[in-house]
Amino acid sequence: MASCSIEDVLAKAERDEAEKRKGITVNKDLDLEFDPGHLLAFDKNRIDNRELKDIKREDFLHSLARDNTQLLVNEIWKLPTERIEEVIVAKLPDPTTLLPRQKPAPKPKPPTKWEQFAKLKGIQKKKKTNLVWDEVHKEWRRRWGYKRAKDDTKEWLIEVPENADPNENQFAKRNKAKKERVARNEYNRLKNIARAQKIKVPGMGLAPTPQQSKAELAQAVNIAKISTASVGKFQDNLPKEKTPKNTGKKRKFQPLIGDFSSEKQKQLDLLKVMDSKKPRLNVTKAVNKQMREEDMESRQKNKKGFGKKGRKGNMSGKGKGKAGGKGKGKVPKGKGRKPQMKQGKR
Repeated sequence: MASCSIEDVLAKAERDEAEKRKGITVNKDLDLEFDPGHLLAFDKNRIDNRELKDIKREDFLHSLARDNTQLLVNEIWKLPTERIEEVIVAKLPDPTTLLPRQKPAPKPKPPTKWEQFAKLKGIQKKKKTNLVWDEVHKEWRRRWGYKRAKDDTKEWLIEVPENADPNENQFAKRNKAKKERVARNEYNRLKNIARAQKIKVPGMGLAPTPQQSKAELAQAVNIAKISTASVGKFQDNLPKEKTPKNTGKKRKFQPLIGDFSSEKQKQLDLLKVMDSKKPRLNVTKAVNKQMREEDMESRQKNKKGFGKKGRKGNMSGKGKGKAGGKGKGKVPKGKGRKPQMKQGKR
């Protein structure tokens, strides 16, 4: 083995220490801009194209990334630190750089029909507790879900109502009612989604059930009648058919809360009409009314005069003919009407 002196060992140690110090300290013409909240560093120094071409591209990029990372680490060590489970952790400040999202921001959930009504009427949702007292089991139980309080589905005995059929299965009736409630809730949920996406929901016609009630059949007939181009205006009623209920115009009431500017304007207009001495005249309405009255008078005159005048033509005994003959009336004495000769083939 080649002998090495103490001077060589010390010189090598000094060189290694210098390399380490040189690696920690990085000199840049322009200082980097840091955002420790996002662990970002912005390098605005100009890249020399000669160095990029002379040296290998990969080595140059690795060296540049290493220097900038070292500067970022040095900046992080300037932040306040704390020890958590024998690990030194730096407290990062709030980020200052706005980063773009990969996906668009989620849209707010559209309100349901009940939420719109509650907002219009000022109804506030009251938060209910999850636990309620169950008198049967004498303990606190959940309000909804599994093992809920007052769970009627676990009863082994059901009292038959007075007006109900004694042979009817009350357990099956209860299960059927529950399925109908679930289906109705699901239908309302789908309607809310369709309303939020502005999709037209078709009307409910005759439901596909094994047996239809009288009310369901009447509703289906009514929907079929108004499904014409004239919206059922020229559709005749069936024999013994009753007029459907709730088919007229619905009255529209103003909201009790909210913006009262329109109601205020209506009241002011009403007071202005009542306070004015001159009557308020709608010229268009008055002209239309006068024109209708004149048309009605002209029709009545035409109807009265139609019965007095006879028809013109060469019918025997009615009106005057084309040859100037006399029509139906008195005949002079001594002169009778000559019989008309009929011409035919000889």
